[in-house]
Amino acid sequence: MTRRNFLRSAAVAGTTSRLFGFAPLRGAALPREQKTVVVTFGGGARDEETFAPEGQENIPHLMKELIPQATFCTQVVNHGILGHYVATASLATGVYERFDNFADIAPKNPTVFEYLRKGLGRPANDAWVIAPSNGFNRIGQSDGTLFAPGLGAQVILPKHLLASALGKASTNPGALEFLLQDNYEDLLFTPPAVQSDVQLSKLTEMLHLSVDDFAHHARTLSSADELSVYVMRQLMRQFAPSLLWITLHDMDIAHTGAYSLYLEGIRRTDRLCAEIWQMIESDPEYKGRTTMLILPDFGRDSDFSASGNGFQHHRTGDPLSRTTWMLAMGPHIRQNVTVDRPLDSIDLVPTLGAMRNFATPLAKGKPIVEVL
Repeated sequence: MTRRNFLRSAAVAGTTSRLFGFAPLRGAALPREQKTVVVTFGGGARDEETFAPEGQENIPHLMKELIPQATFCTQVVNHGILGHYVATASLATGVYERFDNFADIAPKNPTVFEYLRKGLGRPANDAWVIAPSNGFNRIGQSDGTLFAPGLGAQVILPKHLLASALGKASTNPGALEFLLQDNYEDLLFTPPAVQSDVQLSKLTEMLHLSVDDFAHHARTLSSADELSVYVMRQLMRQFAPSLLWITLHDMDIAHTGAYSLYLEGIRRTDRLCAEIWQMIESDPEYKGRTTMLILPDFGRDSDFSASGNGFQHHRTGDPLSRTTWMLAMGPHIRQNVTVDRPLDSIDLVPTLGAMRNFATPLAKGKPIVEVL
């Protein structure tokens, strides 16, 4: 089966992927209290381990629970640099950023968080990023050369919160020490800790971060993504921000060459995406007015590329490493619909702007009319 065919069949999309009755300006009519949750997969996953027939067993929640409720875009292409921080920064700005993936710098172009806060007059606590590692600490705000500073998102590094909470905890589960290590791509450069308007200890108290509570609820104590979703739940309860961006990164363990752990990361990410939607639907502040978008930053190399390492890396720039997908769901999103036309990764920011009715003038992508 071709990629297009098996992704269309995976989406359970009926007889056609052509959509009728688009409403590109629909976002202008949506209430201001609308909320948005963006979930990105740092590390990406290939079709072979996900939507191909032999991989669908790894994503039962996406297949059976989420996609039937969603508009599913089967061809989202990343034309930029295939490094996790720079690619995620490109998703957040709508422009392909061109900086060293391991550099401790902010994106040059304005972020969606700045656009939202400026365009809708939102306070700082209305936009948050939950980042997987130190390397993402500057993603919440651009460098200020093209946009007024001070309008970015608050960026939370859950491992820093955990370290603060462990210092006060009455118990210290040994398995949690693993989470204080950084991610698999952070061996070359460790930027300084993120600076925040809210002191770390104060933020820990505000979020009621409890080591014992996390240890009780997490299925895998060694999973940084479990910790990130736990922190997300606390953020939703404490601040109810209208824009939440979370990057799940466990599957990037593929860089170690452990295929079984890569598959385990995919399965956990699949489960956590379903849990995030359940969190949204069970929270009165979010239920019935939240759009959730899920997309990987990019894929991974083909097994048949002589210059690559298959699932382990994403260095060749071949179609498998660049072509991925996006799922959109929520009260204003058409259900059980597939979009087959090629889209661009940088279309995300203009789409969010159209959904929420704020301008994104420097973004290079185009709004995805099928989800508006």
